Amino acid sequence: MADNHTYKFNVSMSCGGCSGAVDRVLKKLDGIESYDVSLEKQEATVIAKPELDYETVLKTIKKTGKKVNSGEVDGVSRSIELPTEVSAAA
Repeated sequence: MADNHTYKFNVSMSCGGCSGAVDRVLKKLDGIESYDVSLEKQEATVIAKPELDYETVLKTIKKTGKKVNSGEVDGVSRSIELPTEVSAAA
């Protein structure tokens, strides 16, 4: 019924370990059809099933501690700010 979404993030990654960290968290995320992490392009591209939302993918990449510089959904720029919520992991 609904189509997959393409989420693209510009992520600051300085080495293979950085891109590897992003790769590892995306590998564990449910709802991903496919993904590509490019150290050369400083980019993570995710093809997501309709039920996986942009904010979940963004939050997952940010958990690595890497700086997300920009994001887009299906070619349209989106905010990289996550809604503020009370953090239980403090």
